[in-house]
Amino acid sequence: MALRKIREIGDEVLTKRCKEVPKMSLRTKLLINDMLDTMYQAAGVGLAAPQVGVLKRIAVIDVGDGPIVLINPEIIETDGEQTGEEGCLSVPGKYGIVTRPNYVKVKTLTEDMEETVIEGEELFARALCHEIAHLDGKLYIELAQDGLHDVEDEKE
Repeated sequence: MALRKIREIGDEVLTKRCKEVPKMSLRTKLLINDMLDTMYQAAGVGLAAPQVGVLKRIAVIDVGDGPIVLINPEIIETDGEQTGEEGCLSVPGKYGIVTRPNYVKVKTLTEDMEETVIEGEELFARALCHEIAHLDGKLYIELAQDGLHDVEDEKE
């Protein structure tokens, strides 16, 4: 597998809506494997295809329970809310305070292009919302309640 360059804020690809994946291909399988490798190398919990310059509705997430692959995901239900720190591999060295649903239900396709429903709470719900927003050309900074903060400031 290969590591891909993570696109950063200011790159136009991060503002574009992604296209649905109509079928699984070898190229798409390689992209998913590269995205997982890139996410783990960067110590992230999620990565969306536009973050590596590909405008496809694909995201990968691992909040500690093993990798989840989302193809053409759609949020179909939310409940509650949570407010907390959120960062992004495409906005390095920064974080913001963001309110997201505490529970999310997502309809998605698996790597075998089979429809499934995934439910998540807390960090997993936050990651699902964050990555699906990337597929619509949105960054978390649009939701940050009091602007962005430098990660380094918190260490002092």
